[in-house]
Amino acid sequence: MGTHGPRRMAREAALQVLFAADHSHPDLDVEAVRAAFEEVCAEFKLPGRAHARALELSVGVARNRKEIDLEIGRASEHWKVERLAAVDRAVLRIATFELLYEPTTPTEVVIDEAVEIARRFAGEKSPAFVNGVLDVVARQVRGAREPGA
Repeated sequence: MGTHGPRRMAREAALQVLFAADHSHPDLDVEAVRAAFEEVCAEFKLPGRAHARALELSVGVARNRKEIDLEIGRASEHWKVERLAAVDRAVLRIATFELLYEPTTPTEVVIDEAVEIARRFAGEKSPAFVNGVLDVVARQVRGAREPGA
């Protein structure tokens, strides 16, 4: 997935939105997320499909934050979600949203994209951490990984 197609752009924009909203409103209410989305979109011009998808991801995470955080908390045994690095938390929330609510997106794609985004925006240990947590989340919410994974 080396391409920077609309779906990757949407995930990266959603990361920026959630990061900004989380900073000012840690409970991530939908209105705060929509406001952050407007700010991010004023700075970055997203193509139509990426724009719509970024909003869908951002609002989807905000609406389902409690369930998403519960899954992340279960998967990262020793870490409380609110204590995670903000970028890691946003990446994990987006991917967990996709794993929970978007069964048509293959597990491998969700995890690979999240790891790539963590590699680009987060700390040096983040890609491995994100991969490990999402592996567990995927098993919890989708069952066994696809063969050959």
